[in-house]
Amino acid sequence: MKLDKRHFLNYSILIPYLLLSILGLIIVYSTTSALAIQKGLSPFGMIRSQGIFFVLSLITILITYKVKLNVLKKKGFIGIFIIAETILLLLSRFITDTVNGAHGWLSFGGFSIQPAEYLKIIIVWYLALVFSKKQEEIQRYDYQALTHNQWLPRDLSDWRWMVLFLIAIVVIMPDLGNATILALTTLIMISASGIAYRWFSSLLAILVGGSTVLLYSIQLIGVERFSKIPVFGYVAKRFSAFYNPFNDLSDSGHQLANSYYAMSNGGWFGLGLGNSIEKQGYLPEAHTDFVFSIVIEELGFVGASLILALLFFLILRIILVGIRARDPFNSMMAIGIGGMLLTQTFINIGGISGLIPSTGVTFPFLSQGGNSLWVLSIAIALVLNIDASEKRALATQEDPSYEKPQKIQSYY
Repeated sequence: MKLDKRHFLNYSILIPYLLLSILGLIIVYSTTSALAIQKGLSPFGMIRSQGIFFVLSLITILITYKVKLNVLKKKGFIGIFIIAETILLLLSRFITDTVNGAHGWLSFGGFSIQPAEYLKIIIVWYLALVFSKKQEEIQRYDYQALTHNQWLPRDLSDWRWMVLFLIAIVVIMPDLGNATILALTTLIMISASGIAYRWFSSLLAILVGGSTVLLYSIQLIGVERFSKIPVFGYVAKRFSAFYNPFNDLSDSGHQLANSYYAMSNGGWFGLGLGNSIEKQGYLPEAHTDFVFSIVIEELGFVGASLILALLFFLILRIILVGIRARDPFNSMMAIGIGGMLLTQTFINIGGISGLIPSTGVTFPFLSQGGNSLWVLSIAIALVLNIDASEKRALATQEDPSYEKPQKIQSYY
């Protein structure tokens, strides 16, 4: 019997994805219908748009699952995507109006795209390709193999210049949320590329130390002075809310304070699905950035914990695919995607709970946003493809490292 990829479909990844996506449709309706009715609009407007993207995502998963992974290993192919992404990022930064204090959206008729969302997959793909081709050098020269024995990049072809350039465009939008996800995902992939563990410890220490120094520096300088820096005026409000949201409940601290109220209202078992108080206009962006606050208010600590457990299970299964993969490119892709999901979840939860400054990052699968759902679906499809390809290669002995099991004699 010919073994196709469909025989190796990983249901431990597909089923959690479907459950989270369907739950996301329910949450989107719950968080948007009340205000839509108050404004005299259809309560099904947002969920209709999200549903279209969900159907589109399922079609995309089917197509991406059948793509041969060798196509993704061609430099020319990814080069086309990087050039197109760069053009879209520049256009969204310099020719579009601001939305909530930042650029980043391109509208074509009734359809809008957010290029920064697609950059997440492109950077994971690009770094997986670069690092997978350096495995022998990494084993021999450790971290120096990634830097050509030079701490500072000397030419524009260096991968560090490329990543810094793309992230810098996102920073000046300013979209610090997605920029942070991109930077942390890059650090995760560098750490997982095969370099010694001491480099991961060093990078983590630099990250934690740098973030602490930055937050204390802004507090000492003063948010008002920080807000005068070009581009970052709107971002300064988020830092002001982080230090004490109750100092300015009518402006900078309004969202975070009402996020606290929502989570407090939820208690252990919540007010019931659809019964949130804060989504009635008190908590802005209740369907996007702060959607999980509403989830806690309606489903309680227990219900929200179950959703988080399902999401973390999905992330762990994705990372496990990367750990088990024998092809370096496949391994780096899966680990990068798992790291991206984990980072986005951490930043969103940290923002709504006040552990870190709010950055406007959506919660995976639950927040309203077709672009976010589509990108996440592409990521899931790639992991399913990688897992199926690895299993089929092992089963058909296409993998040179595959060892044929010894025949066990039957005693019956």
